[in-house]
Amino acid sequence: MSTQAASTRSFAPTDVAYVAVFAALIGALALIPTVMIGAVPFSFPLIGVALAGLCLGPWRGALAVLLYVVAGTAGLPIFSGGKSGPGVLFGLTGGYVVSFVVAALIVGFVARWAVRRGLSAMTLVWFVVGGVIARFVAIMPLGMLGLMRAGGMDAAAAFKADIVFVLPDLLKFVLASLLALSVHKAFPRLLGR
Repeated sequence: MSTQAASTRSFAPTDVAYVAVFAALIGALALIPTVMIGAVPFSFPLIGVALAGLCLGPWRGALAVLLYVVAGTAGLPIFSGGKSGPGVLFGLTGGYVVSFVVAALIVGFVARWAVRRGLSAMTLVWFVVGGVIARFVAIMPLGMLGLMRAGGMDAAAAFKADIVFVLPDLLKFVLASLLALSVHKAFPRLLGR
């Protein structure tokens, strides 16, 4: 076997299964009834998005979220509140839905780095830090752009609409981080694939 063939990483059938399972988990979490806070619904798919990145790593995690977005856009009623179709992407929450793919990628890179350092009490901290980075680098700006585009808000109004979700999202990242740490203890090679 050549060095090139040995170092090339393929996408195994188990990877496809992991991606599909996490996409389904995100969809199931999105169906939990939402609570409206201002213009944006307080919903639970972010827990699944964070779990996808934290458990599967950047690429498989982002693919799981992308599969969720594509399935919802294609008509499966798996967006928050059972919504579906391309109208969701062009509505008030469209920027948030799109940002989830980038968020899973960011969280996945941080998780891969943290897990390679070895599981410890700091792993949980790094997982949460990854979520916070994703929140402010991807979710907030893309979500605000969606609010400004679809809701006709200016930047200040979009910021005010978004900022109320920072603390609840932090709690979601803590919960996802606790769950992901348990997953990595039970399945130590999951992220290493």
